[in-house]
Amino acid sequence: MTDLIDKAQESAEYLLQQEIANRCRFEGESEKECLECGEEIPERRRALGGVKFCIECQTKLERKRR
Repeated sequence: MTDLIDKAQESAEYLLQQEIANRCRFEGESEKECLECGEEIPERRRALGGVKFCIECQTKLERKRR
């Protein structure tokens, strides 16, 4: 039973580290329009830096990666 719990904790830690690494990748100038659909990217989102896609397209891309 403890092996299962240990593996679950390792998996959770790995996912957390991946999320932290992803947040650190926001660099550079953001696009004003989504590279996928062409919709305008809101100013608040562009303020993150390095944003290339609108929220909808970014979500679709992230789901494909999983």
